[in-house]
Amino acid sequence: FVYAILAIGLNVVIGFAGLLDLGYAAFFALGGYTYALLASPFFGVHLPFWPVLIFGALIGAVFGVLLGAPTLRLRGDYLAIVTLGFGEIVPLTLLNADKFTAGTIGIGGIDKPSIPGIYTFDLTNPWPFYVLVLAMLAVVVIVVYRLEDSKIGRAWEAIREDELAAAQMGINPVRTKLMAFAMGATFSGFAGAFYAAYIRGIFPSVFDFSASIMILCVVVLGG
Repeated sequence: FVYAILAIGLNVVIGFAGLLDLGYAAFFALGGYTYALLASPFFGVHLPFWPVLIFGALIGAVFGVLLGAPTLRLRGDYLAIVTLGFGEIVPLTLLNADKFTAGTIGIGGIDKPSIPGIYTFDLTNPWPFYVLVLAMLAVVVIVVYRLEDSKIGRAWEAIREDELAAAQMGINPVRTKLMAFAMGATFSGFAGAFYAAYIRGIFPSVFDFSASIMILCVVVLGG
């Protein structure tokens, strides 16, 4: 289900807007490390599960905008190479920033998810996690389904089919593509934050290039 959320987010970028992103796992990593730093003994910060989950999604969106703003004027293979570079830089940065990420050791002992005053999740019982992430997936599917038929969704489709024609019809290509990039990164950061909470540990090796390719394969082979 986590990879399904990631694939749906990447499909916004590739399927709706027609932008080839080869560094999508970088946003997955940023969401995961955000949760790890804000809800673990590493810095002694123990913020609640739900706000940190949302904050992880916002961090993904912010970095999506920061990466997209200077690069989305590129097209095709050139854009793919830039995103590939970003996808390689982020894991290497996380690997070498020992003071903030513990390097190759990673961050463990991450706080368990909980519903305040109702239930604290237990790793020995997988069913609550299953129901929770299934509910998250359902929300993501509904949001993306509604986006597809919205004004911005139709703009993404127009950009994908013919960027020049879309621009002549009054659509701002850069801003429209940037919104797609930010939306995809939001879902990736969201999934990364939940993934960190679920496995209660986060490591740079999880987010290498093969992770981006796996998610891309899910999108391509799954349609």
